[in-house]
Amino acid sequence: MLNLTYLAVLEPGEDGSYSISFPDLPGCFSYGEDLSDAQHMAEEAASLHVYGMEQDGETIPTPSIRLPKEETEGNVIMPITIHPDLYRAKRDNERVKTNITLPAWLKRIAEEQKVNYSRILENALIDYLQLPKKNLQ
Repeated sequence: MLNLTYLAVLEPGEDGSYSISFPDLPGCFSYGEDLSDAQHMAEEAASLHVYGMEQDGETIPTPSIRLPKEETEGNVIMPITIHPDLYRAKRDNERVKTNITLPAWLKRIAEEQKVNYSRILENALIDYLQLPKKNLQ
């Protein structure tokens, strides 16, 4: 299992909140209401950012070991470890809503027979796309 540890820069706000950024992950920002929330939000933001980079075919940056002084002064530096393989599996296996259209008469009959549309459509797509059955969760 792949683990990556990036350094998060937490900039304290006057109200106890923190703005979060990752020098190694340009464009990855978040916010936490307190230090504990900031840690949680940083993990989620970095995981989602790396997942998006993977989906876009981008190279995943190598984490830095230390940051320049100008980025750390007055800020909290927190190592954030993410698990891209676990996050990818979680995201890829999430259930998502999809709208379909059917003739009214067919929907009526299916509802009378308590049809599980999701299961039928999932199985039909797996068969249609000739995917191995082992991909079913």
